[in-house]
Amino acid sequence: MIGIVGGVGPLAGLDVFKKIIEETVALKDQEHLPVLLSSQPQRIVDRTNFLVGKEPTNPAYAFLEIIKELDAAGAQIAAIPCNTAHAPAIFDPLRAALNTPPLSIRVLHLVEETAKFIQQQYAGHKIGILSTTGTRDTGLYTKMLEQHGIESISPDDVLQEKVHQAIYNESYGIKAYSSPVTTHAKEDLIQVVEELKNQGAQVIVLACTELPLALTEKTYFGLPTVDPNRVLARALIQHVAPEKLKPL
Repeated sequence: MIGIVGGVGPLAGLDVFKKIIEETVALKDQEHLPVLLSSQPQRIVDRTNFLVGKEPTNPAYAFLEIIKELDAAGAQIAAIPCNTAHAPAIFDPLRAALNTPPLSIRVLHLVEETAKFIQQQYAGHKIGILSTTGTRDTGLYTKMLEQHGIESISPDDVLQEKVHQAIYNESYGIKAYSSPVTTHAKEDLIQVVEELKNQGAQVIVLACTELPLALTEKTYFGLPTVDPNRVLARALIQHVAPEKLKPL
């Protein structure tokens, strides 16, 4: 059974669940995989606010308790559909706590899975990273991609503010308006993609799990997009039932 720690944001967890269904070989209901989605956003503080010092509580411990609940409910493998949650300041203490004492459930690392996918599919390409400010400032993707021999670029402060507002702005951002995403948020994100292309990006990774809700096309300005939500969905299937994973 697959477990999903949802609520970060709420529609991102549902998006991964949907993509698990889309990536599974199944001809009828009974052939789909069992999935537990635990969406409890009230328990988990904002990850970026923690990383930039605006929030004193580490969300790692809320993640830990929810993962324990998924483990007790029978999930064999779990994932957190939030890129920022995988920053070392959050994920390292979570991983340590999961191992003392060890739980039977395994938790995938979203950013590592995405880096492995990029290495397999886009070796030698320069990757443009769209993410929250917390993810950018920790160098989470930059460092992980470097470990896999991949060059990357991130938005400068002016462009990053556009990305941040497209996610967080209470008047038009994805967290406030996710279904549908506002035209304002989409247009700002597309503008940043174009600027990253001008700076040499050859592939764009949507390194916030809410960005695939806004940027739904497979390419922009001729640049292919990598959707970590779909990468994560495929990795979860691969671990529990590889024979049911659709080919790329």
